[in-house]
Amino acid sequence: MADHSVEITEGCRLPVLRKNQVNEDEWPLAEILSVKDILGKKLYYVHYIDFNKRLDEWVTPDRLDIKKLQFPKKEAKTPMKDGLPGSRPSSPERDVVRESTLQPCCASRRRNGIPPLQWQRYTEYHMQLFSNLHHVQTASRHLIPPQPGRKRKSCGGTDEDSQDSSDGIPSAPRMTGSLVSDRSHDDIVTRMKNIDCIELGRHRLKPWYFSPYPQELTSLLILYLCEFCLKYLKSLKCLQRHLTKCNLRHPPGNEIYRKGTISFFEIDGRKNKAYSQNLCLLAKCFLDHKTLYYDTDPFLFYVMTEYDSKGFHIVGYFSKEKESTEDYNVACILTLPPYQRRGYGKLLIEFSYELSKVEGKTGTPEKPLSDLGLLSYRSYWSQTILEILMDLKSENGERPQITINEISEITSVKKEDVISTLQYLNLINYYKGQYILTLSEDIVEGHERAMQKRHLRIDPKCLHFTPKDWSKRGKW
Repeated sequence: MADHSVEITEGCRLPVLRKNQVNEDEWPLAEILSVKDILGKKLYYVHYIDFNKRLDEWVTPDRLDIKKLQFPKKEAKTPMKDGLPGSRPSSPERDVVRESTLQPCCASRRRNGIPPLQWQRYTEYHMQLFSNLHHVQTASRHLIPPQPGRKRKSCGGTDEDSQDSSDGIPSAPRMTGSLVSDRSHDDIVTRMKNIDCIELGRHRLKPWYFSPYPQELTSLLILYLCEFCLKYLKSLKCLQRHLTKCNLRHPPGNEIYRKGTISFFEIDGRKNKAYSQNLCLLAKCFLDHKTLYYDTDPFLFYVMTEYDSKGFHIVGYFSKEKESTEDYNVACILTLPPYQRRGYGKLLIEFSYELSKVEGKTGTPEKPLSDLGLLSYRSYWSQTILEILMDLKSENGERPQITINEISEITSVKKEDVISTLQYLNLINYYKGQYILTLSEDIVEGHERAMQKRHLRIDPKCLHFTPKDWSKRGKW
């Protein structure tokens, strides 16, 4: 349906036929992000509006509905001001992120004579210079090098499209703590997938999102990774040569849990920088809502593996800050695609709360959560809380009683998450002057079915973990 007499440029919007779409009559609206010419044939990189970015793809002209083409609106460019480069046209969404996430980073003092707000814009402009450095190290911080005299803690903020819903469970990813949304430096480069395929052990993975691997690797048909040290290599021959020299058969660090073929390794981001850096580059291929920061020192990484005769193969991981003032027990969490929908995501979440129990704390994940992460946490919280409520026994013929605080202490789930889950399940009712929890037959039957399918569980007896007091260890 393409009309070659009309030039389609970046920023145009038009209906596009999606690949493998069931109903061929549906042409979702898409935005053209990039155009390239291969042997005289044009290809268009499109983002489907209101669809996850992992579905973005290159399409041929015959999949474009040129009759409904919408050209981008012209906006005035921001002029040079006070010697600072002009920025991209503003939008309400970008303004909120800019004010909430970057503004507090600007100290009240002037840097080299530049007032704080102007320094903020200057920093945004120069972030692009660092987008493909080799030493980008963790998937939970902003792509800004640490400033002298600044705390490592990144500033909080709230995106207007990422507010918690009224029932306390986020309806969309929210931004706070050390994690920030990619929108604060969203450009065409980072909006496009730059790696076609990754070979990791016996699996070939199709990345979902951009990850700042070195520029020279982005043109490869396949990027090869050592599945034990996660080092990236440009060819199979390089990988085979590397494997003759790589002595690792498991992640570096301490094995703190093993049951059957499942093991967890605790990795210190300061002691194992190279591994942590490579892990985060891999994770960024599947996490759109995180950006990269230079320093892995403040983080611990917990890598889940599956064991066979060849070694311990990575399944997923989560990271956490060594010191969190806001009771965060997870910074980033990811189950690799080959292992998704097999119960490993809940196992990672359950393990994070087992660590919190040993530490004697309640915990909550940092926001924003990805769409899949949010579903996993909602499901875990629901099953964990319902498991406790259904095990309650009545005394002296009276209804069993339990408080929100008691549920929080038993599960190590933060009180706010307990309340939001009870509201999400619609269990809280007001009856005769007091709040009661009502379990319907549908809720009970649904929970029993879900628990029958949940075969993977953490056994606390197999956990060998001693928490450290990082506040007494100087600079981590």
